[in-house]
Amino acid sequence: MADAAVARFEAHRGRLFGIAYRMLGSAADAEDIVQEAYLRWQRADQGAVATPGAWLATVVTRLSLNELASARVRRERYVGQWLPEPVLTGPAGAVVASERGVAGRDAAGAPLGPLETAEQRDSVSLALLVLLERLTPPERAVFVLRAAFDYPHREIAEVLDVSEANSRQLYRRAKRAVHESAQTARTETRTGSAAPDRAGVPDRAGVPAVPYRSRWSGLVETFVAAAREGDLERLEQLLAEDVVSYADGGGKVNTARRPIGGRARVARYLAGNLERFAAGVELVPCEVNGGPALLGLAAGQLLGVLSLDVVDGRITTLRITANPDKLKYAAQQLASWGATVRAGGRSDV
Repeated sequence: MADAAVARFEAHRGRLFGIAYRMLGSAADAEDIVQEAYLRWQRADQGAVATPGAWLATVVTRLSLNELASARVRRERYVGQWLPEPVLTGPAGAVVASERGVAGRDAAGAPLGPLETAEQRDSVSLALLVLLERLTPPERAVFVLRAAFDYPHREIAEVLDVSEANSRQLYRRAKRAVHESAQTARTETRTGSAAPDRAGVPDRAGVPAVPYRSRWSGLVETFVAAAREGDLERLEQLLAEDVVSYADGGGKVNTARRPIGGRARVARYLAGNLERFAAGVELVPCEVNGGPALLGLAAGQLLGVLSLDVVDGRITTLRITANPDKLKYAAQQLASWGATVRAGGRSDV
């Protein structure tokens, strides 16, 4: 009986984590939410639960709504720029292959659910997660359940204890707010006043996602080579004119406290940092939150994750996560695939 109860819960774990992570932008908090849901499932009268998936999704969503209030207070006190925690969603083959002599494991879809289309990838992109911070908690819950998991409004209304009409209204407001925030962020960047939470989500609904290696590998490899060699001209050619770089050190790693905008400034910033830290640091291409990224590894430590937004073949946004606390989940993922990696940090990035 106990084994059956665990099996029923585990069948829904990926979806539950995906809901909590999209609600909170924190893998660590999402894991805590899922664990609490498991404990409640163990205490529940499971025979009276007609649809375990719906019951568990309701528990996770409501727990996430409660957590959002305290999370927002913490973020108001956060040192420097706040970014969501990165989650590996695709190939990090070089990490595993270099240590075990085997092909890298493609983790696409685990743990965030299927990421087979561009629309699904956008639902978990760092860009969108930043934009979701602008929504009210109920708006965010409706948006996540509807846009990312295609829940019908009837079920969403039950989860939030609102009317179906209210659920539809919340969804319309959330979509409008996300769209307006994205447009405002693009305008601010073009006029030189880049906002700390710019996202720039491209409109690609329904476009099939192209596998990581075939879509981004050439650009990423050229980017790494140009930055390593300090080739500013070639680096600038890869960057959009209004490119913006954000860095999150959380006060534990000395990163840029404000966004850096403009092709020339970002190119100099990247070249300077990569040249300074070149010795002993391996940059490994990977996929993070459905998009191209680089892992910074040295002596068994994950020092940082550099995520890239690419539009029309140019890099429009860079997000550098260097806060060691925010690297723990990604390091755990790598360890589960066979790499000997732990979260770490340098004093400057």
